Amino acid sequence: MSIKANDFIDITNVVCPITFVKVKVAIEELEPGEILEIKMSSGEPIQNVPRSLKEENHKVLQVVNNEDETYTVYVEKGEEL
Repeated sequence: MSIKANDFIDITNVVCPITFVKVKVAIEELEPGEILEIKMSSGEPIQNVPRSLKEENHKVLQVVNNEDETYTVYVEKGEEL
């Protein structure tokens, strides 16, 4: 499945909790229904960022293991709570 993202952010060189802060800022610039592509490291970011996005009413569409200790996550911006 190929997903066309409206914006892209790479947080592979960022540590928690700044990872989610950067993603939150990026997703706030999108309109509801638009898609953010996020490249992140394995470990804490891939465990925490998708969960935090779901808690904020966004929809995780796909998680891709890039086989290089990184993941690409596609998130659709939800309606404001």
